[in-house]
Amino acid sequence: MKQEPTFNQYAAPQAVVDDVGATTETGQLKMFSAEGRIGRLRFLAYAIGGGWLIKALGAVLMAIFIGVSPQLVGIISALTWAPILWFVIISGIKRAHDFNASGWWSLVSLVPLLGILIWIVIPGSKGGNRYGPPPPANTWGVRVMSLLLPIMVIGILAAVAIPQYKAYTDRARAAAAAQQPRN
Repeated sequence: MKQEPTFNQYAAPQAVVDDVGATTETGQLKMFSAEGRIGRLRFLAYAIGGGWLIKALGAVLMAIFIGVSPQLVGIISALTWAPILWFVIISGIKRAHDFNASGWWSLVSLVPLLGILIWIVIPGSKGGNRYGPPPPANTWGVRVMSLLLPIMVIGILAAVAIPQYKAYTDRARAAAAAQQPRN
């Protein structure tokens, strides 16, 4: 005698469900092109890390040619700013594309501090937009490189604050010594 399968109301559903319109496609990273999108963390990593890398290369070249010609060192220093500026501009364009704005909005980054803060605060579009699919997920290298900004800010603050604190404590000790009576 063959038994019929019984309906189990506590069993997990067996149907296949797809989200309509959902896509897992991400855009390609084109590092030297203004096409595509990059997120906030990758923008920070590219803008800061790329600039540091180019300046480090320029510093090596300047160290090599320092004995040859001081004028050549000045020219090398000036020439290292051109690729940094270009790299930051294309990163800004891609960052503007991430929140569905025109690349011309990258000119806002010329306003000191305000421009960079805008790129960090505004979130990117969820899913695809008119500039392409969402950027790929951040790698560990991007995360480490983006930590350079807080380290840099802390280093600058420490470079200013530590000597000032030392001068303050020296003045306080001198004032305390001047107020003590002599025997």
